[in-house]
Amino acid sequence: MAGSTVKSAYLRGLRDGAPFVLVVMPFSLLFGVVAMDAGLSLTEAMGFNVLVIAGASQFAAISQMNDNAPVLVVIATALAVNLRMAMYSAALVPHFGALPFWKRAVLAYLNVDQTYAASVLEFERRPEMSLDEKLGYFAGVATPIIPVWYTFAIVGALVGGAIPDAFALDFAMPITFLALIGPMLKSLAHVAAALTSIVAALALAFVPWGMGLLLAAACAMVVGAAVEGWMER
Repeated sequence: MAGSTVKSAYLRGLRDGAPFVLVVMPFSLLFGVVAMDAGLSLTEAMGFNVLVIAGASQFAAISQMNDNAPVLVVIATALAVNLRMAMYSAALVPHFGALPFWKRAVLAYLNVDQTYAASVLEFERRPEMSLDEKLGYFAGVATPIIPVWYTFAIVGALVGGAIPDAFALDFAMPITFLALIGPMLKSLAHVAAALTSIVAALALAFVPWGMGLLLAAACAMVVGAAVEGWMER
């Protein structure tokens, strides 16, 4: 019986993860194109893609490399953009903290925006899920996403120059994050943080090397924490 429930959880994850492929494909294609345009070799681009596996920070780093930003700024920006993964990991500790270290290491590698968002929503809807069921669901969400990310990055790197501009691959990034963030705006603090990030990012667009985005993120976290504290009081 336990095996059947884990299989059922995996299949639900597979079902919920499959729609993300529609945005992961152009997102990954675009990274392959941009990486090659930035002067990376195919090996460098794919090494970057496989080791980092975090689209937003990869694009941020490539953009700054194109702007000839200092190496430390490139690294700091990529790390700052990826700090959300630390928050994702902290939120998943109550669900996966009891797993052996090697399993947690694998989950950490697969912990991307899509797997985190889908899993957290599922775990909230089904608090009765066992540890194995949660693991099965998470793996199910990752199954269609990760191979597609690898594959289409290679395609973008190899044939990106032949993709017409009319395909507008760059639409994938904002659509992906809108789809992920929308369901998670559950409180006034969340909404305040999101609005602050939008206003601050637009106001700080003039800051060189994309540092305005980092400042906007910091402002959003401060406002979100302040509003949450005010609501608790």
